[in-house]
Amino acid sequence: MGIDKQSDVSANLQIGPTSVGMVRIYVEAEGGVELPLDFEPEEALEIAEEIRAAAEIARGMGGKKRR
Repeated sequence: MGIDKQSDVSANLQIGPTSVGMVRIYVEAEGGVELPLDFEPEEALEIAEEIRAAAEIARGMGGKKRR
């Protein structure tokens, strides 16, 4: 599956700091999949910048919504 391919998979996403100074992105998907991803604060800021840039590009494309 590519990044630009639609999917019917749903997941829950949580983001927050850990007790050891990392930033955790926690993904919980159908079928009992749990994926905790820990990042150094600097890495998390880089990810945030990438998300913001992708959102700006998507906004420029008209922000097509799935139905």
